[in-house]
Amino acid sequence: MATVNRVLVTGAAGFIGRHCLGELLQRGFEVHALSSRPVTKGGGAVVWHRANLLEPSQTAALIDRVRPSHLLHLAWYTVPGEYWTSLENLRWVEGSLRLFLEFARQGGRRVVAAGSCSEYEWRAGTYGEATTPLAPMSLYGTAKHAVQLLLAALARGAGLSAAWGRIFYVFGPHEHPERLVPQVVTSLLRREPARCSHGAQRRDFLYVKDVASALVTLLASPVTGPVNIGSGKALPLAELIGKIAEVLDGSRLVELGAVAGGAGEPELVVADVRRLHEEVGWQPGFSLEQGIEETAEWWREQLSGAGS
Repeated sequence: MATVNRVLVTGAAGFIGRHCLGELLQRGFEVHALSSRPVTKGGGAVVWHRANLLEPSQTAALIDRVRPSHLLHLAWYTVPGEYWTSLENLRWVEGSLRLFLEFARQGGRRVVAAGSCSEYEWRAGTYGEATTPLAPMSLYGTAKHAVQLLLAALARGAGLSAAWGRIFYVFGPHEHPERLVPQVVTSLLRREPARCSHGAQRRDFLYVKDVASALVTLLASPVTGPVNIGSGKALPLAELIGKIAEVLDGSRLVELGAVAGGAGEPELVVADVRRLHEEVGWQPGFSLEQGIEETAEWWREQLSGAGS
């Protein structure tokens, strides 16, 4: 009898998680999706569950009910403006480790969890899994890195296959409205000034559907350890903002330098994606322009009341 690949996706209703579900179904997974909030389930093939991973009894009951062979762990505390320093990060360290332990206890085989480029030492340059020091300067980055180290140790001891997707900068539909791309898009759609910093910072942006595809490809692969999830391209924020303005015919509304940039932020943050391309075998499916166009259309629907 063929082995069933049953995956549990945490944070499945979130910004990245919701885009992973279809990718997993296409790869033949039996998909179980977790959310801590009520979700409109629809008539699809995804089986939805509701539980709070910060409650030990709920985590154990969930794993016993689903009995997944694979785990894609995306859930975390991500409120803009708060998550960098919030003590909730420490609760998610505890909740994540409990989840991994329960998964291993019931015989799970493969884990991929979401990390962050903020685990690296913040200095200008290209960030490589084996070459850049890991010296996070925020509580968020420290918590993520702690989970990565502990997951790796658990995997060695329990015989799990585990990988860690270090995600760089993401944009796309369902992003929190207070983040850069949604702020620019919604301002221009309303024909209001888009007040931005100088825009000289260079960042590695990847469309959310490509991020989801990369994570699912990593899950389906045998690759273990940290893997950067990014485009591998350094894009000045001014250029990104300019491309959004071109799509929305709003160049005259963009005000670069109207707000201060972040204090002490590095000039350049870009991923070395050789492991992702050469070992995982993943390539992006969307151009930056396609991602911007789809994102702008989604926000247009939201502002018109036609979106869900």
